[in-house]
Amino acid sequence: MRANDSGRLRILALGAHPDDIEAGCGGTLIKYARGGHRIFLMVLTAGEQGAGRGVRMREQHRAAKSLKAERIYWGGYPDTKLPIEQRLIQKIERIVRTVEPHFIFVHFHDDTHQDHRHLAVSTVTATRYTKNVMFYEGPTTQNFSPTVFVDIDAVLEDKVEALRAHQSQVKKTNIEGLTIVDIIRSSAHFRGIQGRVKNAEGFIPLRLFINIGQ
Repeated sequence: MRANDSGRLRILALGAHPDDIEAGCGGTLIKYARGGHRIFLMVLTAGEQGAGRGVRMREQHRAAKSLKAERIYWGGYPDTKLPIEQRLIQKIERIVRTVEPHFIFVHFHDDTHQDHRHLAVSTVTATRYTKNVMFYEGPTTQNFSPTVFVDIDAVLEDKVEALRAHQSQVKKTNIEGLTIVDIIRSSAHFRGIQGRVKNAEGFIPLRLFINIGQ
């Protein structure tokens, strides 16, 4: 895969459920895709507890088109039952070997959803030989203090479009009067203020090499 890339970066984003990736790093992925880089997704469950397996998988495929993702790798685990086990680590390792990503994005480990926590912890082990690994935040993330920011102002509406592809989830926030789009816009404004731009996504690096390509 390396020989034909002609300098294009390969980006792998992992999420426990359909819509996690779009919420956490969708703007950044869209910016990479617009720059000619290659986007790959790994979604560990079909999110069937939220709307049914087939519904959410179809939504994820529609959202992936907005992200210009080349492929979705499905983990096949049941929703809410993602375990911390060797098999999960090995499954992530296989995809990492296949894609050979320059950057990996995944959930932050301090999260109230067990699937998010377990995927984050497993990914730390599975990506131990990957140079650039970044944690993203979602609506259930806790104690998140990013030190890396990506300006997504120019692609914020594209990120919103990708989130709206998950129609079954947009209103499922458990906060009266707020949709997931409202939450994501607010987060983009807040992280933008922290990063001194209008709208941003924030990340916490596990490892980050700033001289990639040199």
